[in-house]
Amino acid sequence: MKLAGVVAVGAFVATAAFAQGPGSGPGQGYGPGPGKGPGWVFNADNTRGWPMMSREERAQHRSKMLSMRTYEECVAYLEEHRRLMESRARERGRPGPAAPAQDMCVRMREAGRIS
Repeated sequence: MKLAGVVAVGAFVATAAFAQGPGSGPGQGYGPGPGKGPGWVFNADNTRGWPMMSREERAQHRSKMLSMRTYEECVAYLEEHRRLMESRARERGRPGPAAPAQDMCVRMREAGRIS
């Protein structure tokens, strides 16, 4: 009976990990790919200051971005985030983080995620 329980738990964990898809492991973006739901990926390519954020902060950033409803709200949040990351860079004696390769607010608006 114990072995069956261990096998069942192992299968559940493996299924959950597989369902997350690529891009959801350590150091990766959170989510398997583009889309309107939880599949949006936030990573070093599209998040200013990614290396200066903890895993928890990255998850919070993703949640905040996915909670946006308007383009203006998105732009205001990302401006606040930019200032925070620039402040961290100064504190650490590092150059300010480069602008992301893509504008997530524009992408989200074009995809119909925000208005």
